[in-house]
Amino acid sequence: MFKKIDNYCEYRYFKDKINNNRFMQLNWQDSIFLKESDPEKHFDAHYIYHTGWAARKIIGSKVTFHNDFSSSLYFSSIISAVIPVAFHDLRPAKLNLSNYDWKSVDLVNLDILSNSLQSLSCMHVIEHIGLGRYGDSMNPDADIKACDELQRVASHGARILIVVPVGKPKICFNAHRIYSFDMVTEMFSKCELISNALIPDNANKVGIIYEPSKIIFDEQYYACGCFEFIKK
Repeated sequence: MFKKIDNYCEYRYFKDKINNNRFMQLNWQDSIFLKESDPEKHFDAHYIYHTGWAARKIIGSKVTFHNDFSSSLYFSSIISAVIPVAFHDLRPAKLNLSNYDWKSVDLVNLDILSNSLQSLSCMHVIEHIGLGRYGDSMNPDADIKACDELQRVASHGARILIVVPVGKPKICFNAHRIYSFDMVTEMFSKCELISNALIPDNANKVGIIYEPSKIIFDEQYYACGCFEFIKK
């Protein structure tokens, strides 16, 4: 009750200050009251930091074409302003943007030639595959199969950017898996790990950590691991 009174008082205060020459209607029934006045802006550390990390890697590599597999649409759409991108997904987003193409794919059975792609990313995706969350078939080992497929289609010397939850290994059915540092490197055994970064459990305080030890990775509860591989 008090909230409604406060909202109406704010509405009346604002309405009394309107310049009628602007010809914009203001009606109580159209009001949508939101309060986002915290002194600090809140954000999802996993998604802000890992996309920023990957964008810097790709742009810095000076590749001429990039293939993204089911990562954040914000990431692939923004990167396409700089580098042509093909976005691959079981449910592709048919965006109408220059330098942006989309393809429908099954990550556990890619219809792509072996050794054909020079730059790939698959970020905050592998942990979901095979759990049925997104309409895919349930398969406990589908994440391993997807990693094998990404390595198969990557050309020798190709850069592969992988982002997954890290910490003490477990499956949170049907949302996601959490991997240890060694599990990730084992799944990409055909590649060499050339850099890594960690978005830790307390990332909102400390930010992203570059090149931490695997001990720090494995001490996390639900952190975000960023891995830069080169196919051998």
